[in-house]
Amino acid sequence: MNDRIDPWPSLKISAWQDTCATLHLWTQIVGKLRLAQMPLVNHWWQVPLYVTARGLTTSPIPYGARTFQIDFDFVDHRLVIASSDGRIAGIGLAPRSVAEFYRAVMEQLASLDIAIAIWTMPVEIPDAIPFEQDHAHASYDPEYAERFWQVLVQGQRVLERFRARFLGKASPVHFFWGSFDLAATRFSGRRAPDHPGTAPNLANWVMREAYSHEVSSCGFWPGGGGQDAAFYSYAYPQPAGFSDAIVRPGGAAWRQDLGEFVLPYDGVRQAADPDAAILDFCQSTYEAAADLAQWDRQALERGAEPIRR
Repeated sequence: MNDRIDPWPSLKISAWQDTCATLHLWTQIVGKLRLAQMPLVNHWWQVPLYVTARGLTTSPIPYGARTFQIDFDFVDHRLVIASSDGRIAGIGLAPRSVAEFYRAVMEQLASLDIAIAIWTMPVEIPDAIPFEQDHAHASYDPEYAERFWQVLVQGQRVLERFRARFLGKASPVHFFWGSFDLAATRFSGRRAPDHPGTAPNLANWVMREAYSHEVSSCGFWPGGGGQDAAFYSYAYPQPAGFSDAIVRPGGAAWRQDLGEFVLPYDGVRQAADPDAAILDFCQSTYEAAADLAQWDRQALERGAEPIRR
């Protein structure tokens, strides 16, 4: 990594609120293209994006006998569409409306002889505007887009270490474009009751598939709606007493309005050992969920690996 790059940069939402909102919608356009083409995998694991050494990627998407992938490059600030027949297309990442971005992406796909129809209504966003009609969100600050990606790089790296401690079923560390967060989820192996909640423009059966089995989930959310970035952890179904559990490190707290534990990102980046702080948060909140719900921890866990410094 370039020594000039701060691995834990400041990411105050007040400094990039408009860019964050616009980028959230851009990732939904790209993510919905993947959703349209990929076969259903349990818990919607076929739809997220993945952190790369330059940004976010869809990974390969099937299209007939070809594949293609779409990458957000937050170093050169380009959206790159690469096809398995050797052709490449793309657009610059710069201030432009969601409607303009949507049109440009579809035009670049057409130049590669790729035609995919998507539902253009954003999901999990209140008061959403169809992509092709959204001229309100049009911000892109390259510095903060790069900072956002840098934090995802760090979050991915640490969450992979946490994931490696678990022998049971566990999700990849992946970026959900609906909720706009990096997530890693552990499963007890038991079925869960039908999920009762819904999110804007998201059918309840979608949530039921996502939470069909008992989970403990942690991850990173970059902020939005005036709230700053944070690491989070929750359980579904939430066991009795979970919200009263004592978790670590200092600064972590239960948020009743969110129904989850939160560790503010600012506290992490200022910690003497940010990696250890995140791992401690993930481990202590998982232990609270697993113990209260009586998971078979002996069968499911590998144990903690040493903290490398």
